[in-house]
Amino acid sequence: MTRRALLPWLFLAPALALLAVFSFWPVAFGSWLAFTDYSLIRPTHWVGLDNFRAIFENEMFVTGLKNSLAFLLIVPCVQVGALGLAVLVNNRLPGIRLFRAAFYVPVVTTVSVVGIMWGFMFHEQGALNYVLLAMHVVGAPVGWLSNDTLALFSIMFVTLWRGLGWYMVMYLAALQAVPADMQEAAILDGATRWQRFWKITVPMLRPTIMVCTILSVLAALKAYQEVDVLTQGGPMNSTFTGLYYAYDQGLKHLKLPRALAASFVVSLFCVAIAVLCLRYIKPRGQQ
Repeated sequence: MTRRALLPWLFLAPALALLAVFSFWPVAFGSWLAFTDYSLIRPTHWVGLDNFRAIFENEMFVTGLKNSLAFLLIVPCVQVGALGLAVLVNNRLPGIRLFRAAFYVPVVTTVSVVGIMWGFMFHEQGALNYVLLAMHVVGAPVGWLSNDTLALFSIMFVTLWRGLGWYMVMYLAALQAVPADMQEAAILDGATRWQRFWKITVPMLRPTIMVCTILSVLAALKAYQEVDVLTQGGPMNSTFTGLYYAYDQGLKHLKLPRALAASFVVSLFCVAIAVLCLRYIKPRGQQ
């Protein structure tokens, strides 16, 4: 029994070793440094909660944390949109694979290309304003990325656009795993398409919904790339997020302890919200 119990750990040992060296140890060491006055040129001393007190007294970090939480607003939109797309492409139609690939293209597009494309789209003389002006929806060009009220929502839309294809693939795989005999039995019982979707498909998708929701929540809280390529935190620091503040403090201003403290706080929010998702979105029958 001992040998049989140790055998799985033996197979997992190489992957666990890599995770320990490149993930667990950096996270643990970085978390410890968040409580110090770490510097590249001075001895390191323990300072307790001084770094956390400093970042919470900084308006930029508070704004960034609020913006990171605001990104959670796109999570339901991403999940509903991805599930809807998965249902649409889960049909045997001519050319359906082409549509599946087209929806997945934003996922494999590099963030630099995304930034160039959407920067052109959102420009005051760009394609979006051209269409809106031609349709007489607006009377003057809108500064989608230069307006401190609209910039964050514009970036959230880009994040939504990039995430749909990824979760669509996960939902599509789950939809194709739903037993066909259950659907056939429901049809024989006179269930409508809508009833079959809510009574059979959605309950069968609950594990996938839980995983996708947690992943999208973590991705929303860790939003950074779109901010960096589109606005660099502007205008007027309105698009700062928690992680972009950490990047700004750590790599631009070399205030590494504050950057680590900010990352630690964002990580705590990620863990807390992931636990809530596990608690309330878990599949039925699990304790």
